[in-house]
Amino acid sequence: MPDLLLELFSEEIPARMQKAAGEQLTSKLGDALKAAGLTFESIEGVYGPRRLAAHVVGLPERSADVHEERKGPKVGAPDKAVEGFLRGAGLKSLDEAETRSDPKKGEFYVAIVETKGRATSEIAADAVSEIVRSFAWPKSMRSGMGDLRWVRPLQRIACLFDGTVVPFDIDGVKSGNETEGHRVMGRGPFTVSGWDDYKSQLEGEGHVRLDAADRRALIKRDAEKLCADVGLEMVEDEGLLTEVTGLAEWPVVIMGDMDPDFLTLPPEVIRLSMRTHQKYFAVRDPKSGGLAPRFITVANIEATDGGVTIAAGNAKVLSARLSDARFFWDNDRSRPLGSFIPKLANVEFKKELGSMADKTERIALLAVQIAKRGGFDVDQSGVGAKLCKADLVSEMVYEFPELQGAMGRYYVLAEAGLDPLDPSSVVDEDKAKTRSYSADAAVGVANAIRDHYKPQGPSDSVPDAGPSIAVALADKLDTLTGFWAINEKPTGSKDPFALRRAALGVVRIILENKLRFSLGDLIADAAEAGFAQLLSSGRAGVAEWDSGGASPSMTLRSATAEDDALDTMMINGAWVVGRGFEQEFVDEDAIESEGVPFIRPVSVYGRDLLAFFADRLKQVLRDRGERHDLIDAVFALGEDDLMLVVSRVEALGAFLDSEDGANLMAGYKRAANILKAEEKKDGVTYSGAVDAALLEETAERDLHTAIGKAADAATRALSEEKFEDAMAALAGLRAPVDAFFEQVTVNADDVDVRRNRLLILAAIRDALHRVADVSKIEG
Repeated sequence: MPDLLLELFSEEIPARMQKAAGEQLTSKLGDALKAAGLTFESIEGVYGPRRLAAHVVGLPERSADVHEERKGPKVGAPDKAVEGFLRGAGLKSLDEAETRSDPKKGEFYVAIVETKGRATSEIAADAVSEIVRSFAWPKSMRSGMGDLRWVRPLQRIACLFDGTVVPFDIDGVKSGNETEGHRVMGRGPFTVSGWDDYKSQLEGEGHVRLDAADRRALIKRDAEKLCADVGLEMVEDEGLLTEVTGLAEWPVVIMGDMDPDFLTLPPEVIRLSMRTHQKYFAVRDPKSGGLAPRFITVANIEATDGGVTIAAGNAKVLSARLSDARFFWDNDRSRPLGSFIPKLANVEFKKELGSMADKTERIALLAVQIAKRGGFDVDQSGVGAKLCKADLVSEMVYEFPELQGAMGRYYVLAEAGLDPLDPSSVVDEDKAKTRSYSADAAVGVANAIRDHYKPQGPSDSVPDAGPSIAVALADKLDTLTGFWAINEKPTGSKDPFALRRAALGVVRIILENKLRFSLGDLIADAAEAGFAQLLSSGRAGVAEWDSGGASPSMTLRSATAEDDALDTMMINGAWVVGRGFEQEFVDEDAIESEGVPFIRPVSVYGRDLLAFFADRLKQVLRDRGERHDLIDAVFALGEDDLMLVVSRVEALGAFLDSEDGANLMAGYKRAANILKAEEKKDGVTYSGAVDAALLEETAERDLHTAIGKAADAATRALSEEKFEDAMAALAGLRAPVDAFFEQVTVNADDVDVRRNRLLILAAIRDALHRVADVSKIEG
């Protein structure tokens, strides 16, 4: 059967857009052909720096004729219904419709619609025109010749069905049977007759490797071989490999030499300079594990000298880049890292929350408190927190923002007289002798600075050393409590300040390090640190209400150390950030109109922030295969120690998977449903002690005794954090609960007996709620 070839040829398509664009083209083309009634065997696409192409195999010459019967309204139906039927069926009058009869529904109209099939070439022309005009690019432009928007100016369209050009015109670009090859080694143009001819000419004389997967595999294979031939290995970089695959139509891998003197720079600097500015791969010496003075580059041409000139030119450009980096490196190390801190006052974190200097002060206060709670080194945590943002204003990080944290670590090690690339070695004896702290302390502080941004994604590791944990948690908690305090939270898919990632980082750090922290305590610590920093900076105030007189007013005054951050906000109004506290305002809106935003107390937002953390915990546990409803059931108890929450969830999940657990849950739900109905009818909530004297049936006496024993055993087990034992104790209720429902009538005629039995059901509910709010468990 015939096939269809489509190529959209343009100026260079950014590498990051090519894959999605290629998939979009094949998807839209396939959908359009199917919607027009065409079937085909397969569709494949290719994409590259200057073209998107698709090949559809096994198309018919034309679409099939369609016979369709459309049922209309009853005979005698209102005119509006008849008019809608005629319009939808494309009929001019009822004379063109048939009248049919149904024994039950009577007579009704039927439209017979005969649609003739269309030539596949016509369908393809319309489909391609619509696809090109509606194509979704992340960024697009319009050429000076028309209104068509494309990622870069569209130059040619090759479209052939069964070897014949499919004729159409899109904004002055006419379809044809010509394409272009490599700009230098085989430009063409080439006249093609179909897919096989198209592929053969381009991959031959045209010097274009059409398939991105083939280009990627070639680059990787050749790079690894070049490195292996000289006893080295390429540093893996999947993102860069994808990018260079999209930059070269005819990739040629070349190895170049780098000045060995640059190896004294941090390896991150070398790799980032290679990757960001030059699109080079770094090369490693497998014996030492360090970088080698070589690099891999991918050219888009076969040079007559084997790439010698290209390698030399690239080495020269790299040397210039690394010379700049060495200048930044030397300049930054010429002064203590702490001397950069004052410049942070000029870097805004968030208008309502102050500068990065303000944030650093808050982090330092909070990190010390977290270190005390966790038993970490307080001095290292405090110093690491004070210095954690200092490298943001260094020359190196200004040039390479991706190196934030990493450069701060290097600068602290250098300041201590240690080798930044090998902290176990001393390189400056004078600095080493005059420092007032140990080498281990310097390394602890340095690592805390580097690691406090972690984890930056689901695949990133979490910090595992005490000071690093304290600073990382402090940074994230300060951000979260700050944004909740000013009531700026993620909405829908919008999260410009990555608050979800910060909360997920807190959850992962706690769980993966098995830390026993109360999230509520940590949130309170962060709020107190925030207030203390505002107070010390003179930026805190109290809004006091005066309800006397003709109209109530609000007076702002400066806060003092005697003011309590949490209580005063609730009694007198709210804590605010700003200056000029002597003014009077009528209401909160008036204050905010003066540029003095409100900071809400933790008592207002704390519960909401805990719920936000609970959602992030659900995400982590879902990835482990745990049920989200079990997390809700445990969190409903008010537990905020994440390790305990996880332990309870795991024990609860195992319990519910057992036969005893499943049956007990069925009994619980029966009891809960009866209680709900009776409490609604009686207008009361049943709770309290069961009257043993009113227990008439053996089954209810047995259940009452069993509940007492199980509840006591579960309580003891929970106090010792033995959640499996608590579940086992509750599992013993299965048999007496089953017997109770089989042998006892809850709604007895005697009012007191009925109430007593409802209290037994309430005791079942309360016993299970000691472990979790099982009413939230689904199924």
